[in-house]
Amino acid sequence: MLAIKRQALATAKRALLSTNALSAIATRAASRAHYSKLCKSSDEAIEGIKSGDKLLIGGFGLCGIPENLLKAIARRKDIQQLTAVSNNAGTADYGLGTLLQSRQIKRMISSYVGENQEFARQYLGGELEVELLPQGTISERVRCGGAGIPGFYTLTGVGTQVETGGIPIKYGKDGKILIGSEPRETKVFNGRKYLLEEGIVGDYALVKAWKGDELGNLVFKYAASNFNAPMATAGKITVAEVEEIVPVGELKPDEIHIPGIHVHRILKGEVYEKRIERLTLRRTAEEEGNLPESMKQRIHIIKRAAREFKDGMYANLGIGMPVLASNYIDPNITVHLQSENGILGMGPFPTPEEVDADLVNAGKESVTVLPGGTCFSSDVSFGMIRGNRLDMTILGGMQVSSNGDLSNWVVPGKIIKGMGGAMDLVAAPKSFVVVAMTHNAKNGEPKILKKNTLPLTGVKCVDRIITDKCVFDVIPDKGLLLRELSYGHTVDEIRACTDSDFAVASDVAETY
Repeated sequence: MLAIKRQALATAKRALLSTNALSAIATRAASRAHYSKLCKSSDEAIEGIKSGDKLLIGGFGLCGIPENLLKAIARRKDIQQLTAVSNNAGTADYGLGTLLQSRQIKRMISSYVGENQEFARQYLGGELEVELLPQGTISERVRCGGAGIPGFYTLTGVGTQVETGGIPIKYGKDGKILIGSEPRETKVFNGRKYLLEEGIVGDYALVKAWKGDELGNLVFKYAASNFNAPMATAGKITVAEVEEIVPVGELKPDEIHIPGIHVHRILKGEVYEKRIERLTLRRTAEEEGNLPESMKQRIHIIKRAAREFKDGMYANLGIGMPVLASNYIDPNITVHLQSENGILGMGPFPTPEEVDADLVNAGKESVTVLPGGTCFSSDVSFGMIRGNRLDMTILGGMQVSSNGDLSNWVVPGKIIKGMGGAMDLVAAPKSFVVVAMTHNAKNGEPKILKKNTLPLTGVKCVDRIITDKCVFDVIPDKGLLLRELSYGHTVDEIRACTDSDFAVASDVAETY
């Protein structure tokens, strides 16, 4: 009987404790719901940013940029001499480009200048410092900064000016280099040389998300995760603007991309334009037939390149001509296309009804995602690339040497594209690297050489060259082997327009 009474008393105590615990949890939840990181305006959200600060700016091109926060900084003419870390600088009239126009940026740390003529003009004219880095190196340096990791070793850039230094950071008015990049410390692991890169932390990180709550939890849409996700973790103060503020608890725990611990301020953006830098639509067969000859030549090259795809392959397509290959994949095979800005399972260009500003490829062109496709951040994307998950990469080229050296990112003092993700892609040891390009430059000069004259993107990295005239394989330690001819071209013609010597396969024939 006594035992029964004791058991009943213990049960009652447990019930009381359970009730008290639930009450305490409810009280904490209520008080937590009242705590808010919400700002009333973008002007309030950028308070504290001052001249000389380092800003980490999310987005890729114009996709996922913090439009309203950038406009707020542009209104503050007292904020000057900024260092901006961003993949690129938007366009001349939008995004980060507006801060270039207002001369509020002293230094850009970027991977790509691209078609932003004002960016290029200020850089080449000595008005702007530009620290050019491989795209994957920037994303990993930021990720490491956010994770408290001071540095990491990478294969990207080995054998290029990234390793040896001297990439122009600031030009003088006379075109001479006033500041050049520093050489990298190197170390050998498993018989291969790696470069040491340092983590990046910003005074402020300005990012853009699709949805967020007052605790700062963030959800990104499609490819707009890009640099936003790693940069959100690496700011001493992170400010997030979102399209929609939802009540605390509405976002499911397993769908949140960035937890609120990283975010200090959040606001709903006042106005969103969500421009698309390069609206690109799917062409009909009739439209392709009416294209100019120069475009038909590019399509001829890329149709041959598309024959490199194999069923089940994971492949990356570089910007420009290579990305067109997605439109010519054999319908009887499955190819998983990866775009380094954060897409796996990329489809063809969209119809007008399918266009989405949050869905662009590495060339900032509107694209689609196939069923089963996924989207993720830039640091995750380059983890796939460095981790040898890709079977093949197709890139454009300015020059390729007989031993497979590639140049495709700069003509010193004239054309400044930036290396983008190309250096990362060609550094992956197991990926089959295909370069698709015209055989000769517009002035007729050969692009396939004994030795490159332009700064290198990668050393001994190219496996196959596909041009409008022929296909070469690069045979390690032996040189070029002519594999195929395009219709109407002969071996003698190829010899006459190629700077490098080459061998001819016994079964060489016209095949495309």
